Amino acid sequence: MRLNRPVKVAIILVAALAVLATAGTWVYIHLIEGDAPDRLSLSSGTGSDGGSTTTTASAASAASGPSAGSIEGTWKVASGSQAGYRVKEVLFGQNAEAVGRTSSVTGSITISGTTVTSGSFTVDLRTVSSDQDRRDGQFQGRIMNTSAFPTATFKLTQPIALASIPDEGKEVTANATGQLTMHGVTKPAATTVQAQRSGSSIKVAGTIPVTFSDYGIDNPSAGPARVGDNGEVEFLLVLSK
Repeated sequence: MRLNRPVKVAIILVAALAVLATAGTWVYIHLIEGDAPDRLSLSSGTGSDGGSTTTTASAASAASGPSAGSIEGTWKVASGSQAGYRVKEVLFGQNAEAVGRTSSVTGSITISGTTVTSGSFTVDLRTVSSDQDRRDGQFQGRIMNTSAFPTATFKLTQPIALASIPDEGKEVTANATGQLTMHGVTKPAATTVQAQRSGSSIKVAGTIPVTFSDYGIDNPSAGPARVGDNGEVEFLLVLSK
């Protein structure tokens, strides 16, 4: 079947617009918006935009602090702590990551001997922000409904036994088993955490995988941005006595 000229022109215009949309999205994601912040880790610090920056404070305090000593007692979440989400997006066929964070984190852990006997931390979801106001509006409203469910909490349900008191500056890895509560739903959750003792503080970092539908959370997809049913909760806890 032969197409008349107007139909051919329309098809060419549609194809051209599709190419331009894809190319424009690639330029926006990779050249204008830039890469997503690095994952929260023991080497992360708080930048002015809530992202992560590398710091040498841990190395400095490790050099000046004691090499051994009791870690017993209650350690509270202090300044420098962060938590938030990381979600993979597909925007007009281009892969990207959406990241939102806040420093409004509270909580504590209790250590007896070489065992973390209890612990929990709570995140104020009303203060989570990303690099996109529109995304933040969706997060606060339709997705997480923070007016009704303002916080998310992770609480240990099993003690964490350490082999020995960690040396100053040494990173240790442990499995943390607990419950994650958000959007009015509590579910079992587990994560592998990295911890480091530095002078008068202990830093703990980890990632908790989340299936949105398990918590009754709407699919975060909005407009041209497509998101699956999975994401991650990232956290960096700076603990002090």
